Amino acid sequence: MQTIFVMVKCALGKAYRVADSAVQNVEQVSEVHSTSGQYDLLMKCYLADGVDIGHFVTEKIQTLPDVKDTFTLIAFKAFT
Repeated sequence: MQTIFVMVKCALGKAYRVADSAVQNVEQVSEVHSTSGQYDLLMKCYLADGVDIGHFVTEKIQTLPDVKDTFTLIAFKAFT
């Protein structure tokens, strides 16, 4: 299992719509948080081993309505 975090910049006034759309339509998205700063949302995604991260982000996240930009972080190890 691969864990990635995708920071998302939304069209003005559309962050809630994008968050709802991601949770409802992208099964790999486990959490969506609103954030302050340059990006509006932070999405935590779990991908099966071998899934191409680039294709996932460009085909599933960047194509959501009102997504303007993304920044992807790949997580290596979770500390508990």
